[in-house]
Amino acid sequence: MQPLQRGRYLVRQARTAGDLDRAQALRWRAFRAVPERGDGRDADGFDSICQHMLIEDARSEALVATFRILLLAGGGEIGRSYAAQFYDLVPLAGIQAPMLELGRFCVDPGRHDPDILRLAWAALTAVVDAEGVGLLFGCSSFQGTDAEAYRDAFALLGARHVAPMRWRPRVKAPEAIRFAERPGAHPPDPRQALQAMPPLLRSYVAMGGWVSDHAVIDRDLGTLHVFTGLEVGDVPAARARALRLIAG
Repeated sequence: MQPLQRGRYLVRQARTAGDLDRAQALRWRAFRAVPERGDGRDADGFDSICQHMLIEDARSEALVATFRILLLAGGGEIGRSYAAQFYDLVPLAGIQAPMLELGRFCVDPGRHDPDILRLAWAALTAVVDAEGVGLLFGCSSFQGTDAEAYRDAFALLGARHVAPMRWRPRVKAPEAIRFAERPGAHPPDPRQALQAMPPLLRSYVAMGGWVSDHAVIDRDLGTLHVFTGLEVGDVPAARARALRLIAG
């Protein structure tokens, strides 16, 4: 995609090894940094098959956010995705439309500007439109591995946002929290639930997205995550128009 600048921020595709290094360094700070481990890079085998996007402060050129995307021709390629390591995605294998996996989305921990996420979604909209994507998906991560800390969030997801049965991912990971097994067992506080959700996940569900009926404990990253899907045709028309206006 072409670089896209709106206001203070610019989003563009990584072009050089140095760009990728910066993205991996930010991912380290967002996902892995602890004082005793010092500086590092978050890297894995999927980096070589993905496109990497950078969101920069146009004034200072500081990297404020990054994410990667993997385009798939259809459900027959779902096994190539990062998410397929953790979820049995056979129910999605029959999808004929192109698919896009969004991964390693993170914002610099020192930045809290909602325009960053808004620009990321606009950039994704441009790719979705250009490639004819029918399903956008990924793993939405909660910090830490204590599910009790997200009791309201998981209760709300289980009550309102679980994937339709025809697409619902099955359990594959050895450590899974089946938060949708007993709907209504814990009536959620909607305000607390939304506050506890990662901003990216809040965006997904606000646009009609859905999640797996279980969360996976990821010991490598020290997170809990849920498979998240968004059928492009289900995005509210007003929201889609707004994102396309930003994408220009």
